[in-house]
Amino acid sequence: MENEKKPLFSSYDENVNYINERLAVDESFDLIRLDMEFAGRDMAFFMVDGFAKDDIMHLLMKFLAKLEPEHLDPDPLTKLMKKYIPYIEIDVVDDLNQASDTVLAGPTILIVDGIDKIIVIDARTYPVRSPAEPDLERVVRGSRDGYVETIVFNTALTRRRVRDRSLRMEYLQIGRRSKTDIAICYLADIADNERVQHLKHILKKIDTDGLPMAEKTVEEYLGGRHWNPYPSIRYTERPDTAAAHLYEGHVLIIIDGSPSVMITPATYWHHLQHAEEYRQKPLIGSYLRMVRYVAVFLSIFILPFYYLISVNPEYLPVGLEFFGPNEKGNIPLVLQFIFAEVGMDMLRMAAIHSPSSLATALGLVAAILIGQISVEVGWFSNEVILYIAIAAIGTYATPSYEMSLANHLVRIVLLLLTAIFGGPGYIIGMTLFILYLARMKTFHIPYFWPFIPFSFRAFKEVLFRSPIPLQRKRPEFLDPQDPDR
Repeated sequence: MENEKKPLFSSYDENVNYINERLAVDESFDLIRLDMEFAGRDMAFFMVDGFAKDDIMHLLMKFLAKLEPEHLDPDPLTKLMKKYIPYIEIDVVDDLNQASDTVLAGPTILIVDGIDKIIVIDARTYPVRSPAEPDLERVVRGSRDGYVETIVFNTALTRRRVRDRSLRMEYLQIGRRSKTDIAICYLADIADNERVQHLKHILKKIDTDGLPMAEKTVEEYLGGRHWNPYPSIRYTERPDTAAAHLYEGHVLIIIDGSPSVMITPATYWHHLQHAEEYRQKPLIGSYLRMVRYVAVFLSIFILPFYYLISVNPEYLPVGLEFFGPNEKGNIPLVLQFIFAEVGMDMLRMAAIHSPSSLATALGLVAAILIGQISVEVGWFSNEVILYIAIAAIGTYATPSYEMSLANHLVRIVLLLLTAIFGGPGYIIGMTLFILYLARMKTFHIPYFWPFIPFSFRAFKEVLFRSPIPLQRKRPEFLDPQDPDR
């Protein structure tokens, strides 16, 4: 079995050869085996080139080179651990399989002749970029650091802002082959313990080879409804945003290899919050939040509504006839919208795949092709371009990228229902959309809370950005152990 325990052999050579064969050291140039002799004993180091800190390992070897045989008597393991290997992160294991897996994670192992344990020296370093402000969560004023792809850096950025003795960083490994490091982060005297245990239970049940897409792979195990486009987990790359949710009672999941930290649980309204609202005065923050809500509402409903009143002008009251199209165009209106939606998605993908130096040129080409030439040749009417632009602005104003994509998909479905069934299709589509979200749950919490079920105090906090001194209670849906801030 891949993960069964393998006790050490009584022979030093057998232990070294087992590790050597299991790691296939002779077949990989970046796996290093150093056969040394210190204090009259054979010793073997196993490490990964690029993970081991050369200066630390060189220093430790200098210490070991000064040892005489009598220095390790009568208890060589204790002498090495407590006196002659002066390093902070040092441990022992008695399992050959575990020791070889440890090498692949970055630490160095030391096998010593005559010692029935393997010494683990966690002198590792990872290739890492410096913390920078996340592109998706920029603020005018505020910190410019953000999470990176290394889990130890991310836990340090979190602890820098949460200097609380109850902050817990519980370690897990997921993936039979990848052995991906995961940290569950929460405040022990605030977060609901049942929710923490439930989350750990789900994570430990994940059975897969590896996590190549890191947090997105984990989300598909945690989310449950695989074909549901709406996100049940919020992502952030900002340490200050993560810290704010910790103080509320949320549980974070930090995954090695990903700069995005997962926030659980997250309702619909969590995906519409942004740090910029809390970097401004409460009145300004409330205004920005209301503008964002309007933009998100328009991004979902304005295109189907415009199509409805265009094909049924009798629905418009007197004086509002100008909302309808002045020129019909050469293509049916519903096809104009579908083509425009697909074109916007193509532009979105092209922008992602284009180098930043070509992004401006791409924008100019898109503006000329879609905004001018397509109207002149009769593909689109001016009104279609206008309302597509309004819907696109609302999509880009949505703080959560996952939420914006889900809303975009709903908009297309609602447009098709309106085109097929007219006014009843529009009304039924809206109703089914709201009912669908109202029935959703995120970790056993209603997705539309506090709107459905209704909680006046909490809904007021969602609708308006209240001053921090007046936020005396933590969100009740989290069942915090300490409800008072």
